[in-house]
Amino acid sequence: MAARDETPADQPSCPAAGAGGLLPGELRAWMLLLAATGAVEQRLRCAVKESLDVSHDEFLVLCLLAEQPRGGLRMTRIAELLGRPKTRLTYQIACLQRAGLVSRESVCGDKRGVEVALTEKARRRLREVSGTLAGTVTEALARFVGPEQREALGALIPGLAENPYEP
Repeated sequence: MAARDETPADQPSCPAAGAGGLLPGELRAWMLLLAATGAVEQRLRCAVKESLDVSHDEFLVLCLLAEQPRGGLRMTRIAELLGRPKTRLTYQIACLQRAGLVSRESVCGDKRGVEVALTEKARRRLREVSGTLAGTVTEALARFVGPEQREALGALIPGLAENPYEP
């Protein structure tokens, strides 16, 4: 079993974790964020497919919509927030609509505008699986980052600093 302060043998250490390289702190932090995000996405892809039977990109759409207090978002805004081409998003929304997870409606007064919202089925499924998926995120980060990074990320992700993953 790996100690809490060690990187598990099956996980590479983050190249930005040290402070002795050529890069300034901001670029090292950015590299750490990219590496941590990659570690999370790798584990989350499988968990999302298994629990919701949607792709990772479709899951990102569901997460954006789940954060809306009421109503939905225009497709152009979703594409903007995810940094995805609108044509790709149109396909993903169609898949989610066929699965009964989102609805699409024309925006009143704008015949080209389309608003997308979660269905009750999607809300129910997200409530059912969100704890498991949050645990997947915490585990992936805890396995990847060192103690200093874990402490810093712990301020952003509740429970990470207190419950590091131990293989």
